[in-house]
Amino acid sequence: MPRRRSPIRRLALLAVGIVIGAVLMREVRGSADADGSATRVIIPRGASMRAAADSLAAHDIIGSTRLFRWYASFRGNARAIKPGTYLLPPGAGYATALDALVNGKGIMTTVVIPEGFDLRDITPALAKALDVPEDSVRAAVTDTAWINQLAIPVPSLEGYLFPATYAFPEGTTAREAVNAMIERFLDAWKPEWDARLQALSITRHDALAMASIVEKEARKPEERPIISAVYWNRVKAGMLLQADPTVQYALPKHVGRVLYKDLEVESKYNTYKHTGLPPGPIASPGAASIEAALTPADVPYLFFVARADGSHQFTRTFEEHTRAIAQIRSAARTSAARASASQSGR
Repeated sequence: MPRRRSPIRRLALLAVGIVIGAVLMREVRGSADADGSATRVIIPRGASMRAAADSLAAHDIIGSTRLFRWYASFRGNARAIKPGTYLLPPGAGYATALDALVNGKGIMTTVVIPEGFDLRDITPALAKALDVPEDSVRAAVTDTAWINQLAIPVPSLEGYLFPATYAFPEGTTAREAVNAMIERFLDAWKPEWDARLQALSITRHDALAMASIVEKEARKPEERPIISAVYWNRVKAGMLLQADPTVQYALPKHVGRVLYKDLEVESKYNTYKHTGLPPGPIASPGAASIEAALTPADVPYLFFVARADGSHQFTRTFEEHTRAIAQIRSAARTSAARASASQSGR
């Protein structure tokens, strides 16, 4: 004859069941604070529910990966998750997390802004990523609030939208995106760079203008400080910078190569006509180019010319510069002749 459980034991088991049920209910509902900070979670294409659960648990969005997988299986959604970058708060709970992964809620749009992009590149890229009109982006990048706060002497935020990979949640406005890019720039600005500004007796705006030219000119990372030195040396000597990227910026549309006729464009950004730095940056420089602009190499060069491999020949005098151009052009012709002979001999 089976032994009957005592009333006390039955009450204890009931209490345990109630506690377990409460815990499970809390896990399902979550404990996230609506005003709490959210975390980015990346679910790669083809990721399994196990991998997704591990990622959610690693960011404290769910408590137990095993219970979450059981919950997803119970809901019949174990194979229906959508890849993407999600913005979810820690402690969101099983229901919120699973709904997000299955329905794409909280999924974010990723946009890459490379070093050297200017507003003509950034504007359509942001508009497409955010699914907003380009005019709204143009309005955001001419926001006088930021321009005044950053003491920018030109009517746009050119050069201050830091190049990086951004993930924006659905519904992000152009102004919110631009704010995020400015905040990234401010975060990237190193305290020691302020000391360099004082040492060089320049403003941050001057530094960004120089950094943007270095960004557009340098193809070899190690040449950035040398290119910076060349242009600073020309500034000190009162020479025209004669930087082709500034002419490209001054033209109505992008050109792959600057022609002699382009050098006549009427613009304060045309450094073939106006001495000193241009009125502002001509693109968004990365941290390495900003560093180079603030710590130029200690070299006497005033000229450089590009080689076929993207590196540069640096020289001190115009006569040396002229010879370097002739040598590089001669080497290019020789290389082209050899290539042509090789092809005709096949």
